[in-house]
Amino acid sequence: MIRKLIAAGALVAAMTAPALADAIEGNWKTQSGETAAISSCGGSYCVQLKTGKHAGKRIGKLKADGSGYSGKITDPANDKTYSGSATISGKNMKMKGCVLGILCRSQNWTKM
Repeated sequence: MIRKLIAAGALVAAMTAPALADAIEGNWKTQSGETAAISSCGGSYCVQLKTGKHAGKRIGKLKADGSGYSGKITDPANDKTYSGSATISGKNMKMKGCVLGILCRSQNWTKM
């Protein structure tokens, strides 16, 4: 009986393992058409541009905060860093950068 329970538990764990990957990880098409890769880095998620004029540049570092992600976002055109946040709904992500928490700009990204 115990063996059957252990085997059943292992099967359930194996079936749910892919669902444990964080939704933010992967390649995203930015609003301006570049590709950004988001991957785990030291307990956070690093955002790095893969294509476009600023390819190779890291433009953000976010941490999960319960309802989404928050951290720092850098505008690659002028290297200014802002308070950033991201919320995901399906294959869509809203990236937001703010100065002083009141002057904000948003972009919508799509998961590739």
